[in-house]
Amino acid sequence: MTRKIEMRKRMMNLNYDIMKKNNISFGINPWSGYETANPFYALEAFFDFAHLDYHKNILSEAVIHSHSRKIYKQDNPCEVFVFYCTICSFLRVCHCLKMKSKKWKVKQSARSEDVFHLSSLTKQEFDNPFVVFQKAFSENTLEEFEFFIWEVTQLSLSPHEEEFDYDLMTPYVYLIKMLDAGELMRERGVEKIKKDQLAEE
Repeated sequence: MTRKIEMRKRMMNLNYDIMKKNNISFGINPWSGYETANPFYALEAFFDFAHLDYHKNILSEAVIHSHSRKIYKQDNPCEVFVFYCTICSFLRVCHCLKMKSKKWKVKQSARSEDVFHLSSLTKQEFDNPFVVFQKAFSENTLEEFEFFIWEVTQLSLSPHEEEFDYDLMTPYVYLIKMLDAGELMRERGVEKIKKDQLAEE
């Protein structure tokens, strides 16, 4: 099992190196109908495609089924494949967003917000969702997150129960937080930090 994991990691690393060299975009075209190099537009497309609760529910149920012999979405397994494609695009967007906090900020809310659906976020993360992406990718690389999604997808669709020695919980928790942070960012919108504010920092 360990040898198979290492082989898959090398394949994911190779794909990531190719993606960087060719300057490939976020890969949203297959499920959104258009492509963009703007991470904020790609984020909007991701949540237009499906609601936050849907993404979180599919992710959580797939993780649960990855430990079971029962095939997830047996009546419609292609739904899991579509989720895999969209969440991989989302991860690439988040990886890009972690580097945007020096020039962009999330707008302040002008109203009282219902934050129950964003319960994974701390107060600091709620005030500045960019922090979530920075923390997530300091804990796991983009390749490791993509490998996590690959493993969860293929194990949840497999009728065989496999012994798994890879940490699923850490990337799962951070991915839930990134989904919440992305939704909060979409709801509030973003704006460029003014030059005088940058100078003060």
